[in-house]
Amino acid sequence: MPRIVRPTAYGTPDVLAVTETPIQQAAADGVVVEVRAAGVNPIDWKLYSGAFHDVDDDHKDAAGIAASMPSIGLECAGVVTEVGADVTGVRVGDEVVVYPVTAAYADYVTAPATSIIGKPAGLGWAEAGSLILTGTTAVHALHAAGVGEGDTVLVHGGSGGVGLMAVQLAAAQGATVIATAAERNHALLRDLGAFPVAYGPGLADRVRAVAPQGVTAAVDFAGTDEALDVSLELVADPARISSITGGPRRAETGIKRLGYGPGEDAGAELRDAARGDLVERAGSGSLRVIVDSIFPLAEASKAHEIGIAGHAPGKLVLIP
Repeated sequence: MPRIVRPTAYGTPDVLAVTETPIQQAAADGVVVEVRAAGVNPIDWKLYSGAFHDVDDDHKDAAGIAASMPSIGLECAGVVTEVGADVTGVRVGDEVVVYPVTAAYADYVTAPATSIIGKPAGLGWAEAGSLILTGTTAVHALHAAGVGEGDTVLVHGGSGGVGLMAVQLAAAQGATVIATAAERNHALLRDLGAFPVAYGPGLADRVRAVAPQGVTAAVDFAGTDEALDVSLELVADPARISSITGGPRRAETGIKRLGYGPGEDAGAELRDAARGDLVERAGSGSLRVIVDSIFPLAEASKAHEIGIAGHAPGKLVLIP
């Protein structure tokens, strides 16, 4: 029988359990995909930990919490095994990237055909399965902050999955990129085109030393008070600061808050439109998907423990 990983209760990663599940049939407008790799993302453990913020009703499906006990795994890649009667342009045997999807921590997933993008032959399974969620989040954050050619952008959390994408995408747009990270990750950030700086006391002065010309925009993937305060100190226009996480203070500052909660910008159309370009860039090698560790499906709880600890640069991936 096919397997799926589900939370059995709200709590810590030890609530995750591997159970058997029947293979679902494809809907008329959908497909069934045999999963070869599924990306692990912070939203996965936030959903069952109870730490996820309030979500507008209109965005519950996109956030993966339409059910009372959420499914986890919002992105994957694999091989199409069944195609619905109304689907065109997709065939059994196609290698595909799937996003958005729910319950991707599994041997098989069902998804609408609109979630399917062809996987380039040169893109590995682990990279394909962990590309889109972080990639579209980075695109959204950079767009919200108005980052473009000639800007100097400060990326908080530069060595995380989203941060590494944002560093590359901003550099490709012609921006000067400064990224905060632990010193052990500075070499990687330099390789990707950023000027790395260590976070912690004195961060604003270290950024000024790297960018005496000033900072024109900031994107926050760390969500700390330091990231918010330093961004507001260095960026003249708060509307050119975007943040995907952080405390309630953000609502009073005039920055762009991104997400599915009240008063936040979900960016659904922008993210959807970005998927094909991200896959094309990754397939050509112009955008690197940094995979830190790969785990078998049965070790999803271990992957979450490492993700929660927050020390891994790049992505964590599950392989059924």
